Amino acid sequence: MATAKKKKIAQRQGFPPEKAAELYKRLAKQRPNPKTELVYKDPFTLVVAVALSAQATDVSVNKATKELFEIADTPAKMVALGEAGVARHIRTIGLWRNKAKNVIALSRIILEKHGGKAPRTREDLEALPGVGHKTASVVLNEVYGEATIAVDTHVFRVSNRTGLAPETTPEKVERLLLEVTPDKYKRGAHHWLILHGRYTCLARKPACPECVIRDLCEYEDKTPA
Repeated sequence: MATAKKKKIAQRQGFPPEKAAELYKRLAKQRPNPKTELVYKDPFTLVVAVALSAQATDVSVNKATKELFEIADTPAKMVALGEAGVARHIRTIGLWRNKAKNVIALSRIILEKHGGKAPRTREDLEALPGVGHKTASVVLNEVYGEATIAVDTHVFRVSNRTGLAPETTPEKVERLLLEVTPDKYKRGAHHWLILHGRYTCLARKPACPECVIRDLCEYEDKTPA
């Protein structure tokens, strides 16, 4: 039992610096300019897009926001459109009723408390309805250039499966990723990991034969060639 416990603790230490650096080096070479696949115009529209993306794919969100942002790409226009108006555009997205309510509520707060501009700090972002820690991390990273790492289902899977940052909750994975990820790679880490999980390290059948970090990955049940 003691040996198993020690092994479990060791596994949660994540990759050593040199190994983590090599992993990110390869992912960076594969995708030199990683960025979110959500379509947005400015910080406000990104806040809305990321809030809508909870339990939805980026593709479905982009389809919904294409017309929405043509009509309402500012907090004032969004409030004027109203909850019913927003709902008409996002009915194809999961939880659309609650999300429409949140979009109007966060737009009002941005107008009333932030002069119509999306907040710049994590505290203010997370205070917006429908905006949690992950959403704030995406916005801070994507438009403000902060070295945040947002842990979604893809990042969580890749971190655990590879052994890069194996932990039991998104919060713990985030903390461990920030520890093991070299500073030079922190800015792009979220994007490299999410894109790797979305297109290579798939949930049901990872594309191990084509994986650029296959030899670094500690996953025991790799998909055979």
